[in-house]
Formats: sequence, C-alpha cells, structure tokens
Amino acid sequence: MTPPTSPDRSRSTGADGGGAVEIVEYTDPACPWAWGSEPAFRHLRALTAGRARWRRVFGILFDDGDDPAPDPAAETAWYSRYIADIARHTRAPYAHRLRWVAATSRPASLAAKAAERQGAIAAERVLRRLRETTFVLGTPADTAERVLGALTGLDGVDVGRLGAEMGEPSVVAAVRQDHAEARDPIPEAYAFHAPGPHGTGVKETDDGVRYALPTLVFSGPGGRMAAPGWRSMAEYTAALRTVAPGHLWQAALIGAEEALAEYRSLTGPDLSLLTGRATPPPTAVRVETAGGPLWLHPDEAATHPALAAPSELKSPRS
Repeated sequence: MTPPTSPDRSRSTGADGGGAVEIVEYTDPACPWAWGSEPAFRHLRALTAGRARWRRVFGILFDDGDDPAPDPAAETAWYSRYIADIARHTRAPYAHRLRWVAATSRPASLAAKAAERQGAIAAERVLRRLRETTFVLGTPADTAERVLGALTGLDGVDVGRLGAEMGEPSVVAAVRQDHAEARDPIPEAYAFHAPGPHGTGVKETDDGVRYALPTLVFSGPGGRMAAPGWRSMAEYTAALRTVAPGHLWQAALIGAEEALAEYRSLTGPDLSLLTGRATPPPTAVRVETAGGPLWLHPDEAATHPALAAPSELKSPRS
C-alpha cells in the first residue's frame, strides 16, 4: 500500500518553524485500542506538559452512513469477543455485557470536540466518560441523547453548554475536518511495520484509507515519526527522543491519592503507569468490570452512570 500524492507536511509544526514539539493523537471515543492506550497517553501527556502541543483528531470509527448489521445480536456478540481479545493485550477493563455496537461514534466525537472549548480538564473528563459508556457500562453513547445522559452531572463540565454547542456549525465542521485528516495519513504511517496486533500504520476502509486507531504523530526539530496502534511507553519515549533530541523526557510518578484527584477515574494500568503501584487510595470507589476494577474518585462516583447500573457493576472496596 502506497501513500497518495499530496503536499508534504512540515517536519516542524511550530507556526514560526522554530522546531516546537507537537503530538497529534488520532483516536475515536469507541475504539477499544484507544481505550487501552489511555494509561500510556496520560503518562505521556504528563511527561510532555508545557513542552509539547497535543492535538486530538477524531477519526470516526463508526459513521452515520455505515450499513446496519443484518443480525445486530450476532454483530454485538462478535464485537464483544473482539473487545475482550483486545483487553488481553491492553489489560483494560471491559463490560460484563455489551448491549449493542455503537451505530455511530460521531455524536460522541462532536461532544468531545465541543468540550475542548471548556478547557483541557473538561475535554479529558468528557472523553473519558464517553469511553466508559462502551467499555465499562456496555451501553455506547451513540446518540446525542445518550451522550448528554452519560455526561449529566460531570464535575467541571457545563453539560448544557456542551449540548448546545455540539451542533454548532464550527464544531460540526471541525469534526468533519478531523474525519478527513484521519483519512490522509502521512508517509511515515504507511511505512510503519512492527510485530504484534498493530503491525501496520494504516487501515483500509470503505471510504479509502485512514490511520490505524489510535496513532500518535510526533513532530519536532529532529523530524517526524508515527506511532500507530497500541505501543509501549518505551516506544513513545523513543519517538520523543528522536524528534526532540537533547531533551530529557522523564515524568515523575505521583501518589495514588494525587492520581485519583487529578484523573477522577483510574484503571489498573493507570495506577501502574502513573503511580508505580497497584493499590488504589482508600477513598476510591470500586466499579467491577469483566476486565478488572475501575476506581472512581468519590466526586466522580456521585454522578457516574455505573453506580446507577445493574448490581453486577458495583462492589464495595476490598
């Protein structure tokens, strides 16, 4: 597979050409590999905070125009097994039962894009909660109503404003542009080959070719690199050192209480990467999944839909 002919993109993404570091994340709220990559991405964002620009592009894994499955129950059963298989690689939680496959990930992408207007904290909390509708609850937020229902009461987010802005022309246009950008991979993505479940950097789709999700593209004074699929922290830090040689890229571990206060929702891999430990803080509220517990800050638990879900999801901390 060869890349189409297109204008070359700058090797340095700083507006002044001065060699600033940029990380572009191609993702989707409903992507199980992206969900499993969240711990590494959180660690990477902490490592690069204040020294790199991070831009998120929504690739729209499931779209409005996709043909419906002839047998929705069979599709759901197959996709549930697919998510479980991926979780064996990523150690990410996954739902006891997937109720349906997302009809479209566009409403969740619109909400996540609109949340960026409310700042970085709101953007992270909205995307995280929307991922959890699929991978913790098994009820993907694939309509505007389901999106807003899942976000109701989310601390630090004006959900009324977000709902109003999801349909604004500028937000719709931004997500449309994300969709197009995700289907115009750079040559480095085409050239990527590695062992493992993500062996290539691009995927053929009904409408052409797109980045494998998730993909990080690193740009800096040392060049540009694509890191498609589920990669290790060692691979991400190696990419950083390549595009920004001479920099010390090292993030300090934080305490479990600090991690819970900052991120509000932690998986086992989150705890391991961010704190270096497997033990959650005593204040954490435990939510059971088929792939291990999710730990919530008490303020997050107060409005989280998992705590209003069937009892199989809920457990006192042990």
